[in-house]
Amino acid sequence: MSDTKISRDAIRTLFSRAMSAMYKEEVPAYGTLLDLVREVNDATLAADPAEKTRLQDLGELDRISEERHGAIRLGTASELAMMRRLFAVMGMYPVGYYDLSVAGVPVHSTAFRPLEDAALRHNPFRVFTSLLRLDLIEDEDLRAEAQGVLDARQIYTDRCVALIEKAEAEGGLSETDAEAFVAEALETFRWHAEANVGHAMYRRLHDAHRLVADVVAFKGPHINHLTPRTLDIDKVQGLMPEWNITPKAVIEGPPPRKVAILLRQTSFKALEEPVTYADGETTVEGSHTARFGEIEQRGMALTPKGQALYDQLLAETRAVITPKADGSNAAEYMAKLSEVFAAFPDDLDGIRKEELGYFRYTATGKPLAEGDAALDAAALVEKGVLRADPIIYEDFLPVSAAGIFQSNLGDEAQQAFSGNPNRDMFERDLGASVVDLHQRYAEAEAASLTRALAGLTREDA
Repeated sequence: MSDTKISRDAIRTLFSRAMSAMYKEEVPAYGTLLDLVREVNDATLAADPAEKTRLQDLGELDRISEERHGAIRLGTASELAMMRRLFAVMGMYPVGYYDLSVAGVPVHSTAFRPLEDAALRHNPFRVFTSLLRLDLIEDEDLRAEAQGVLDARQIYTDRCVALIEKAEAEGGLSETDAEAFVAEALETFRWHAEANVGHAMYRRLHDAHRLVADVVAFKGPHINHLTPRTLDIDKVQGLMPEWNITPKAVIEGPPPRKVAILLRQTSFKALEEPVTYADGETTVEGSHTARFGEIEQRGMALTPKGQALYDQLLAETRAVITPKADGSNAAEYMAKLSEVFAAFPDDLDGIRKEELGYFRYTATGKPLAEGDAALDAAALVEKGVLRADPIIYEDFLPVSAAGIFQSNLGDEAQQAFSGNPNRDMFERDLGASVVDLHQRYAEAEAASLTRALAGLTREDA
């Protein structure tokens, strides 16, 4: 093969497909989930040719079948810093800071993903990456022991690190090196059925928080779920039992709407998997529950004003009722959520006029009439000269992420950690600043408007 460098987008596609194949082998129910999502998406597009045409015109149709996000949980600053370098080889960069301690999960996180529109259209693979907050665990002795276990492990192969360094030094990888890099990087995300600690230590970690045990007790940060994108999450949720998949009781995120906003997520229950624990010269056969399958439906990105309204309405709902992991109050929660969210406009014009969401502008081909050149974007949309399509939300929601975690950990895992954001510490451990997600959407909207205005013609031209 040639030494010519291949694109970061191509490496990302190689990796995301390899990850999907590995997870399908490790968790067969994930393969069933993919088949179900594909069937629902095909039916949804067949029933709505206009939406299919719209997605095709925007270059967003092909990405849907490729679309995945994964999630991993890291234990140390050095692991996080190397993960940033690993993902950069694939054109994925840290976007957003998420404090999950506010929802009772002792981690803070970012999402590694592509930044540019063209890269997102090629393959929008994302990995929600969390770093354990041992500082939130009260037991000082347990904290010290856990830190010792984490400091002693090496989650990256030597060859993987060497290829990361080569990509950095040479500005990319050849196809041969890229294939080797994908194979080596995959080892970091692979499941290990042998624990890194003895069973007694595992129980102590588990009692502190199941997620702490999931991070500390294993040789590496096994991928704990992969998530395909559906165009109708309510349909998938309803069909999952027919496909012998047990869904979580409540879809996380906003309620069903005509105009989808942000992100809605559901999952199937985490698997109980056999694990061997080494206690000195003897081994103990036990189990661990962490890995699951997830589905998401992505809506439009919201401006800071729109996000603030979303957060306000979600908080208002949860002040009255919080969904229980066992699903016993699911119907009541969803009814209250829908009632409260009636305050959020549910049509594109209303969202645009109130500046609640981000839009991508394109010229419709209708020429400018006399005097139109002085009009603003909103007026040009009204006159049919410009078209405004919602920009897809590429990121995550901390309460939803925590809700997925909690539903798979059980009610007893919902310890009350107080909200404790520490972005400075996270970025120091990361070795870089995280990208501001609102800035990215605002820039994409502004760039699309500039291109659209430049392409306008006059009636008398």
